[in-house]
Amino acid sequence: MPIRARRGTTPGEKGRFPDFDVLDEVPRWDEVTAGVVLARLDPFPDHSFFSPPEFATLKALLDVLLGQRDEPRVPVARMVDQRLALGETDGWFYEDMPPDGEAWRRTVAFIDLDARTRFGREFAALEWHQQAELVQAVQDAEDYHGLKAGHVWSLWTRYACAAFYSHPWAWNEIGFGGPAYPRGYKAIGVDKRERWERPEVDARDPVPWAERVEQARRAHEFGPSDDR
Repeated sequence: MPIRARRGTTPGEKGRFPDFDVLDEVPRWDEVTAGVVLARLDPFPDHSFFSPPEFATLKALLDVLLGQRDEPRVPVARMVDQRLALGETDGWFYEDMPPDGEAWRRTVAFIDLDARTRFGREFAALEWHQQAELVQAVQDAEDYHGLKAGHVWSLWTRYACAAFYSHPWAWNEIGFGGPAYPRGYKAIGVDKRERWERPEVDARDPVPWAERVEQARRAHEFGPSDDR
């Protein structure tokens, strides 16, 4: 995925802060910080921890977890692969789970097995709704191929969110100004903005809208006559 030169890139070209580009702040960061952040734009190599088939499954899985259906996509799979290759884990894992690297290999293989069993194709080759169905089944389960499903879900979402929200495109989407050091903040207080901050185009609380989406999803899944 090449670095995009256009200003204010956001995942899927969606954002609430027009004309905001956190990369405008790069000159105000120290060299080490700037190097770390800019490296996330184009992680190299494509993959080194996972095999090519595993990586294809990983990428599809992470895109479903994060709702990344349209370009440009944050290269989350490459970031997770790089992190595991370097052994940069959270420093802990559940006692009933293998270490993170092995847990990722196993669960990526499991979701691929589920795809072939349920739909006759690899996970990466499925339609979006089929992938989402398999991922939802993991969230809803108690046991997942001998592992506690909640701990598998925690592993997936921890790595997915950590990678996604460490990327400048996600920062553009949420209006985050990036590292505060050594710049700092001066405009402290309700409704005050630093000179680099932008007002939201739609500042309504997104939670009620998310609840409406979830209600509509459930109604579609169970039908209008279902009490659930």
